Amino acid sequence: MIEIPRELAASQEKFNGEAGRAFITGLPEQTARFLDRWEVKPDGTPMHGVSALVLPVLRPDGTPAVLKLQILDEESEGEPVALRAWNGDGAVRLLDHDEPTGTMLLERLDETRMLSHVPDTHQAVVTIAELLAHLTSFPAPPGLRRLGDIARAMLDRTPWALGRIPDPEARRLVADCAAAVREVVDEPGDRLLHWDLHDENVLASARAPWLAIDPKPLAGEPGFELWPALDNRYDPDDILWRFDAMTDILTLDRPRARAWTLGRLLQNTLWDIEDDRPIDDAQLEIARRLRSHGN
Repeated sequence: MIEIPRELAASQEKFNGEAGRAFITGLPEQTARFLDRWEVKPDGTPMHGVSALVLPVLRPDGTPAVLKLQILDEESEGEPVALRAWNGDGAVRLLDHDEPTGTMLLERLDETRMLSHVPDTHQAVVTIAELLAHLTSFPAPPGLRRLGDIARAMLDRTPWALGRIPDPEARRLVADCAAAVREVVDEPGDRLLHWDLHDENVLASARAPWLAIDPKPLAGEPGFELWPALDNRYDPDDILWRFDAMTDILTLDRPRARAWTLGRLLQNTLWDIEDDRPIDDAQLEIARRLRSHGN
């Protein structure tokens, strides 16, 4: 029997309600089914993020791997599509996949060596930028969520959200983020985006210094990828250095990258408002510093 981490059960309850409870209830049986189907055996303590159970396993030939089980939704259904496109080149390798449930068998990386453990934050930003430059060089496969659709939906929600921001300065800042998105929304790009490449989603491996995990892929503009590295180990005085370093490494048009990064901040702010949370002060400060950068 696999013991389900209580933190995973709590996050599923919080974010997915009844569907999350059903997922947790069915996890032991689902895990046993895929251990049998793929002829793997447990090889360590289960790990988890907010939404997935990750179980270290051994394949029949003794090769280490991990079994990843998660709710199938619009984010997770694109993960195997992206991983197949990258085919281990800059990202974790997909070994097998069950389409109806979204369960995956993945190569095992070294979870004890995350990029977040690197003390030099500038080096960590450069590493993320170099990974993004490679990953976004791939065209997006058909069927992924499209940044253009997401951006238009954000703009549709912005008037509603602005009416729920009591602070005039914050309201103007969010409106400026939306205005920046309107300038680029008709050219949303067609690259394969990871969307969530923060420094805990980059792990070391025996076959490569660093590899990306856990994509929430989109088809779109690489400038939409920059926000996590601006926010990792947040330092307001380092925001512009990070932004300039990343746009240089990815060879991005800086005004377009700024507009799409402000779009990412708009997305985060909309989620805060929709979930009745205070707007994150760090998000506002990143937007504040980027708003006029380079003008």
